[in-house]
Amino acid sequence: MNAALPPACPDTRLLDEFQRDLPLVPRPFAAMGQALGLTESEVLDRLCRLVAAGRVTRVGATCRPNTAGASTLAALAIPEPRIEEVAAIVAAEPGVNHSYLREDDWNLWFVATAPDQPALDESLARIEAATGLRVLSLPLVRPFNIDLGFPLRGPRAPLGLDRPADLSVLQGDDRPLMQALSSGLALVPRPFAALAETLGRSEGDVIARIATLARARLLTRVGVIVRHRALGWTANAMVVWQLPDAAIEPAGRALAQVPGVTLCYQRRAEPEVWDWPLFCMIHARSRPEAMAVLDHARALPELAAAPHKILFSTRCFKQVGALIQDAA
Repeated sequence: MNAALPPACPDTRLLDEFQRDLPLVPRPFAAMGQALGLTESEVLDRLCRLVAAGRVTRVGATCRPNTAGASTLAALAIPEPRIEEVAAIVAAEPGVNHSYLREDDWNLWFVATAPDQPALDESLARIEAATGLRVLSLPLVRPFNIDLGFPLRGPRAPLGLDRPADLSVLQGDDRPLMQALSSGLALVPRPFAALAETLGRSEGDVIARIATLARARLLTRVGVIVRHRALGWTANAMVVWQLPDAAIEPAGRALAQVPGVTLCYQRRAEPEVWDWPLFCMIHARSRPEAMAVLDHARALPELAAAPHKILFSTRCFKQVGALIQDAA
């Protein structure tokens, strides 16, 4: 059910205040409850109910693309009669973590993830072989904002520019920890202790390591990961822009700071197939609201007269965490 939560609902506060900055303490849900005027068990009950209702995908983390693993944004141009069939094939691929139908000739867009580039290439090749369709792969070149944790109530505000990752902190044993966070923490009073037992580490070590990875921007967000469509944000548009190379960085930096723009990044263009290197996402509760944000973006001097396309999403087929480590 796609319905917005009432502004005063405790669930709304829970989601608004903890989409990032999950308390990195042994009993994080008790700390959340203290901030919200709820007990630990009430917080856990609410989160379990929100997960069961499809409004929350997990409590965990989002991992920065192409750090511990490999990823790309990909698309297929599917004939109308085959959409259900092909979308099911794509969703069945383990590394596909997001898959949306959008209004364009390239109509199925998905994020493919894998432990490394060869595994990612094999995943895309399997999709091509199974569908008989070309996969358009558009790897990330430069992020301007890749943090989707925006407030669900109140006026829209700029989300700010991305801070570069410090790859020097990445260690060999971070991959299983990051995979666990991408899959989601157990909704129990001491989730870090449960995770530590699974990984053969100590609770204190797991908490400290998560904090280090978050500071280094290898984890872009640690908190409650929501499903925006299920919360009433159903008018979501991917807008792509055609710009010369020298104009992309100033345009991307300006675009990322428009209130209502929730993601912004440059991706590799594909000559004669996809010449739209600058991407942004607009999440909104209605198409007029989304178009108002786009009007603000189109008025930027850096985007003056720049050709662009608007690809509204019409259906979500899959939304899970990234695949960073193959299952043992």
